Amino acid sequence: MIQETFKQYKGQDPFTEIYGQEEAKQQILSALIMNRHIILVGPPGIGKTTLAKNIAKLLSPLTLNDCSFHCDPKTPFCPECKTKTQKTKTLKGEERFVRIQGSPDLTVEDLLGDIDPLKALKYGPLALESFTPGKIFKANQGVLFFDEINRCPEKLQNALLQVLEEGKATIGSYDLDLEANFITLCTMNPEDFSGTERLSEVLLDRFDLVFIGYPETVEIEKNILKAKGETLKEIEFPEKLLEGTVAFIHTLRKNENLERVPSVRASLGLYERAQSNALLRGTKTVDIQDVIQAFSSVIAHRIRLKPSVRYLMDTKTFIKKEFKKFQEDSTKQNEGELP
Repeated sequence: MIQETFKQYKGQDPFTEIYGQEEAKQQILSALIMNRHIILVGPPGIGKTTLAKNIAKLLSPLTLNDCSFHCDPKTPFCPECKTKTQKTKTLKGEERFVRIQGSPDLTVEDLLGDIDPLKALKYGPLALESFTPGKIFKANQGVLFFDEINRCPEKLQNALLQVLEEGKATIGSYDLDLEANFITLCTMNPEDFSGTERLSEVLLDRFDLVFIGYPETVEIEKNILKAKGETLKEIEFPEKLLEGTVAFIHTLRKNENLERVPSVRASLGLYERAQSNALLRGTKTVDIQDVIQAFSSVIAHRIRLKPSVRYLMDTKTFIKKEFKKFQEDSTKQNEGELP
């Protein structure tokens, strides 16, 4: 089974593209070794998708039939492979990564597939040859990544149950049991986010939940920005200023007046936009005004004030007020001061 791959990483950290999150990574590796289905729970912009792609890259290359179901050449099950010899191809783990974006308009047919009317006329409506596979079967022998699963309607959630439990899918009223062997990774935003659906208890019962939070320290988040953020080679971002910028984001995340706090994408946005602001000013070094100039565009829409504060000021005014307070506190403490 493809999950055997992960046993070799005992005592190691195979998720090299993720900084920090040591407890979450240990939980994920433990679940993968035992072939458990996983939901990564956490706010947007903290690297859940990056982590899922990292997992796919760890899978060993496989030689599979060149068909819509990624059949194992030794045990093919699709009509193409059963009726004639297929060409094979070797696919890396990342080439067997299939992403499904959760949304209210996603249908069961998108997920599982459907009977093609034209093929049904030729082969008959109950024939396997009449079936056009959905994304689940394209993930066979790889990773099915279901992003924001709690944005999907309950009907589609129910369609997953048999696949998760038995590794098979029965299509509607048609007697088609199709095998699918893959790692199931899902992400879920907190329930207070708009556009989310409540996941049924029977669906959640088939998953292990792993909670992922924001970067634990300023240093970790700085490393993320340097590794993941776009960099203008001709522009220098002073280390002390970068540390202070990230420290301010961490302060906002602890702010008791916020219902929603800025994500790592917000930090990346400040990092990148401050550089471009410096470039537009015709200078080679980012200064504090370049960072401040990006606040309203990068941060304001990524936070949500509590009602008690919302009626007194807007988010732009709140950010300016909090940043001024942050600078004053930094000066008093003589640490983390922004130049």
